[in-house]
Amino acid sequence: MSSEELSIEALVEQLTKERDEFKDIALRGQAEFENYRKRSASQLIDESDRNAGRIVDSLLSALDACEAAMSHGVVGVEPIFSSLLTALQKQGLEVLNLLDTVFDPSVADAVVHEPADADEMADATNESSVAETRVVEVLRTGYLWKGRVLRAAMVKVKG
Repeated sequence: MSSEELSIEALVEQLTKERDEFKDIALRGQAEFENYRKRSASQLIDESDRNAGRIVDSLLSALDACEAAMSHGVVGVEPIFSSLLTALQKQGLEVLNLLDTVFDPSVADAVVHEPADADEMADATNESSVAETRVVEVLRTGYLWKGRVLRAAMVKVKG
């Protein structure tokens, strides 16, 4: 082989190596951009959900007022309450239905506590377990927004 053939082969090998390096750089850049795009889209959705949650949080006082009016027998409030609640539920609001459930401090604040009855204490002793603290009354409804606690419920617990 002549030195000219060796230099051509070396040149081809060097160019192939450079091409592969540039291809690798381009693929990494493309992957980084795709990750950035996905992360940005996710952050945008999260920010949008948080902003919508703030708006919904400001409307909870209207739901509370409707609940209070209905509990006092005011006529004509229930359709407004139902309409507002349904519209918010379609967007991601969930009502926490905690009555007669085991107390969970991550979704409710216990503002009133009653000790367990003697019968309940005896049942717990017979079952060789500790009596569970249960929600016996919901004083203010709690809500989730897209799976996160928007407002913790205020409850009365027993146990």
